Amino acid sequence: MLFWILVAILTAAAAVVLVLPLMRAAAPLSSPHSHDIEVYRDQLEEVTRDQKSGLISGEDAELARAEIARRLLAASAADAPARESGPKSLRSNRIAQLFVLLCLPAVGLCLYLVTGSPGVPAQPLAARLANPGDDINILIARAENHLAANPGDGQGWDLLAPIYMRSGRVEDAVAAYDQAIRLLGPTPARLGGYAEALIVQSGGLVTADAQEALKKSLALDPNDPRSEFYLALGLKQEGRQQDALAAFRRLAGNSPADAPWLPLVNQHIAELSAGQAPAGNTMPANPTSEDMAAAAQMDAGDRQAMIRGMVDSLSSKLKENPANFEGWMRLIRSYVVLDQRDKARDALQQGLKAFPATGDPGKQLLALGRELGIDADGEEE
Repeated sequence: MLFWILVAILTAAAAVVLVLPLMRAAAPLSSPHSHDIEVYRDQLEEVTRDQKSGLISGEDAELARAEIARRLLAASAADAPARESGPKSLRSNRIAQLFVLLCLPAVGLCLYLVTGSPGVPAQPLAARLANPGDDINILIARAENHLAANPGDGQGWDLLAPIYMRSGRVEDAVAAYDQAIRLLGPTPARLGGYAEALIVQSGGLVTADAQEALKKSLALDPNDPRSEFYLALGLKQEGRQQDALAAFRRLAGNSPADAPWLPLVNQHIAELSAGQAPAGNTMPANPTSEDMAAAAQMDAGDRQAMIRGMVDSLSSKLKENPANFEGWMRLIRSYVVLDQRDKARDALQQGLKAFPATGDPGKQLLALGRELGIDADGEEE
């Protein structure tokens, strides 16, 4: 009933807004000849007064009256169409007012009854939160309201984190997994989910934080395929092809024949096997993941200086020996980690000079560039 009362009030308000201008427009407009008619009538009265006072003779008064009457008749004839249009305009305004007051509400009501849902009961937020059904957004809102009042509920964060991931709210998923691990302790599922959220957040790059979480997960469950896969992918992104190939092969050997992740693992194995660097082009020792981990224990200034020193050393070695495919892969990746994308682009171009895009190593360099969002500036063929 409250709904229909609100609809009636809104309809009446809209009708009033539309009718008021029509009511003002219905006022009759003055004719352009109405002033002349008034003047001629005043002149007739003036002639009569002059005749009575003896200012003009009776004959002159009759002639003046005849001339003024002739002009008055002409003005009245010219004013006749304007007098006739007044009632017509008034009638048209009345019709428009009736249409606004009666027809428009009736048409709107009929449309709502046909296309709307007047029988649906009201659904206040509290009732929807109490009975969310299959609405994932209501489920999330309900959980968020609960956690806002109970931030120490680790089970709530543990439940909400994967829902955030499925909903595409990656940053919220990272925070939820972090809270669940802090409150409930690490498990392979929580650590793997946390690492996966970090990887998605970074655009597919296996970051140092993600690698640390994955290693902790493997320490708890050495046969966790998700952790093994992402750690192998991280090795591949760092340019450590041999290590990555061994890790992927180990995962494939330990996986069931019908494992859903096995086709993707075999694809990485094929790519790495096709792009192995020639013998003798061993990878320079700098910078390794262990070095990066050690640098993480330093303060910000020393850590940046150490990382830049290792990357500069690798760059110098590649200038002396450019025929080092894994070195270029690692250098490009390192520049991206340091947020030096211009240098990463230059390294990609230099690597493509040593390994043209027509060959498999060059194609892998281009693939890495696309994965990291680096444009080769026309080097791709």
